[in-house]
Amino acid sequence: MEIQWKPNVYENDRGIFAVFPELCKGCGLCIEKCPTDVIHWSKNLAFNGTTTVEPRMEGCIVCGICQTVCPDTAISIYRHDGSNPPAAEPRVTQKTH
Repeated sequence: MEIQWKPNVYENDRGIFAVFPELCKGCGLCIEKCPTDVIHWSKNLAFNGTTTVEPRMEGCIVCGICQTVCPDTAISIYRHDGSNPPAAEPRVTQKTH
């Protein structure tokens, strides 16, 4: 049996914010770290019966910090210009000899 995650999708002129209620445990890290204070508790329940989150897209700058700090990968941010949000860029590590 194949599992298909169904996100709650929100959009503005900058990009798309997708939250997957089946993955969100309601920890609130995204709310705490959002620089524009646009993420809040939703009326929808997460998989474990706690509330999940949703953005107020009018102020969302699709920075990707919420995606970066989410410990359960329950948030995905997509920019309309096709670039990754700066906070979501893979970290580059350099080897030291």
